[in-house]
Amino acid sequence: MTSPLRLCVRRSPAPEADGAATLVTLRLPSDVACIEEAVELVTRHCLAGHSATRTIRFRLQVVLSEALANAILRGNNEALDKWVEVRAELLADVIRVYVTDQGPGFDPSAIPEPIRPDQIDEAGGRGLFLIRKLVDAVQFNEQGNSICMILRRH
Repeated sequence: MTSPLRLCVRRSPAPEADGAATLVTLRLPSDVACIEEAVELVTRHCLAGHSATRTIRFRLQVVLSEALANAILRGNNEALDKWVEVRAELLADVIRVYVTDQGPGFDPSAIPEPIRPDQIDEAGGRGLFLIRKLVDAVQFNEQGNSICMILRRH
């Protein structure tokens, strides 16, 4: 599937990014049709020059997809005048990915893990649950509109 919009990824040295060798940034509109292309672009740039296992590639793709979907659907409510920013700080042994929307934010501690049978049909929480299970660490900013997902390369 090709989106009507051409997404642009920027790769640059990241001296301010806490020891990161490379910084990858991407800005995309609040349009779910852009998620697949954004995930492919960011994954390609995050794994370039490194031998990545299929597991690492899979985890990165799933958490990016979930975080972008949450940002677009829940954070920005698909408002086409709002944007989602992706920032990936690439270190030798760690990938740090930030996904930030322009929404009001939320309290991540208020989202229960959807693991009980009575929660199966509930609309929320599954994406965040998957993210927490697939990365090594998750952090949110104080406002709750930016997630940082930390994934070790090995």
